[in-house]
Amino acid sequence: MRFGRPHSSEPEINLIPFIDVLLVILIFLMLTTTYGRLTQLDMQLPQADSGQQESKPNEIRVSVSSDGRYVVQKIAINPSDVIALTSALSQAAKESPQALVVISADAHASHQSVIQVLEAAQKSGLQRITFSAQARTSTTVLP
Repeated sequence: MRFGRPHSSEPEINLIPFIDVLLVILIFLMLTTTYGRLTQLDMQLPQADSGQQESKPNEIRVSVSSDGRYVVQKIAINPSDVIALTSALSQAAKESPQALVVISADAHASHQSVIQVLEAAQKSGLQRITFSAQARTSTTVLP
């Protein structure tokens, strides 16, 4: 006969390996989340905090639209003809050979369109080139 308390066999949970596994998973998630966010930045260009500049007489303004059309000093240029763009820049540079070329490209314009303007400016002998940007309307913070 057994007169004592019945011996219950309750399983014991060892928490130390469980905590170790959770810490490893937490570290892994923190590292991958940080690197994943850096590669997925949502950028909308061009915008700048500087104010709008007034037109100066020694500037040559070149506008590039999103579909690749060019306008040099308010004169439309054939979009596929780099030679016409070069001659238009050369004509504008006759008035002031040390003129500053200001490129105003649409945010959705292709890089090739802007590179063609840079190439035409180089062929025209224009050395001073800058880009214009639109002032920010609201401050956006990336998550």
